[in-house]
Amino acid sequence: MHKKIPFILATLSMVGGIFIAILFGVNEEMFLNKIEKDLNQNPKIMQILDETKRAEKISSEKDKNWRYYQRFHFHATAIGSMSIAILLLLNFMAAPTKLITLNSWLIGLGGFLYPIVWLMAALYGPIMGRHEAKEAFKIFAFGGGAYLVGLVLLVFLIIKYPLKLKNA
Repeated sequence: MHKKIPFILATLSMVGGIFIAILFGVNEEMFLNKIEKDLNQNPKIMQILDETKRAEKISSEKDKNWRYYQRFHFHATAIGSMSIAILLLLNFMAAPTKLITLNSWLIGLGGFLYPIVWLMAALYGPIMGRHEAKEAFKIFAFGGGAYLVGLVLLVFLIIKYPLKLKNA
């Protein structure tokens, strides 16, 4: 089972990215309305007394926060897909099992966690502030670091160890 978990995480990442894309298609206004509603509850924005400046700030922030939902979609689907390919490649490596297992977990878990920072920033950014939301959920961003370490380890494994392929 422990060998399946990285594959499950990579697949769940793709599912999350595709699911939110379907929601965009079905009801994009739901996302935009939530963002605007939350921006109207953001304490810093509500301190802007000039109605015109406040409306400009809300409009600007609405576009930027909407982009975070899109980043979740892009990162979850792309990284999830790359992760599946990398995990399959690792199964053809004639490298030590422990290194392959470590690399599988770095890729699977790191690739699953990293996109979540964008989802959390999208959900909480309008009310907390974009920077504050990214800071509050930066633990998920460390998944990107794990993913990068997994990619570097993959390059090392490809250079150092042969592939287990049958000659055609």
